[in-house]
Amino acid sequence: MNNVKPKKYLGQHFLNDTEIAQKIVNYLSSSNIPILEIGPGMGILTQYLLQRKNEDLFVVEIDTESVAYLKEHYPQIAPKILETDFLKLNLNQLFSSSLKIIGNFPYNISSQILFKILENKDLVGEMVGMFQKEVAERIASKPGKKQYGILSVLLQAFYDIEYLFTVDENSFYPPPKVKSSVIRITRNSVAKLQCNDEDFKKVVKMAFNQRRKTLRNSLKTLNIDDKIRQSTLFDKRPEQLTVGDFEAICLTMKNN
Repeated sequence: MNNVKPKKYLGQHFLNDTEIAQKIVNYLSSSNIPILEIGPGMGILTQYLLQRKNEDLFVVEIDTESVAYLKEHYPQIAPKILETDFLKLNLNQLFSSSLKIIGNFPYNISSQILFKILENKDLVGEMVGMFQKEVAERIASKPGKKQYGILSVLLQAFYDIEYLFTVDENSFYPPPKVKSSVIRITRNSVAKLQCNDEDFKKVVKMAFNQRRKTLRNSLKTLNIDDKIRQSTLFDKRPEQLTVGDFEAICLTMKNN
């Protein structure tokens, strides 16, 4: 079978640099925890993942042409190919205790992939993935930086983030119009936030949706005690707040 034709509607940009592929795989920690590769395409990461010992490898691929290619060129992975959309997978039904995720992710659904990982934070202990550089910088950004935003806070509440390296456009076919970056996220020790998860998401999203305003203005519709609202914390803009600061605000809602 010939090479798979990249499909624009699936956001496919196939990595074709084997050195970078090996480097990405090497960043995934070695353990006997199952690995799930998202969107393997023609298997440039898969070939190196298959060389790892004592790690059960599964791949999820929605493109039927890619599935046929993988079955022909990597027959040993055929029984572990999940022919479906990752965003529709019930990870808890497939994996019992822990899971590592890796992939050169389609940029059009990369944020959705991260939100799904967050939903399964008690299962997904680690992820190494390729993202659009701008998205990667946003995820890894610290408070005080202009890239710091909703994804930064929500992910950093439960994961340690490492920006690993940047990848040039010419390492892909077809070349994307943007640079790419690889990051690693590793589950931290926070089992549960001090406040309600849904309150936390609501406050973070509300604050960043009006990121030029101080919290006193952007969160004015929330039921927060006036005395607390006068604290210096509410003089700040959202990009100045840590995960702990957002938790503290949520706790003031809970105690009303």
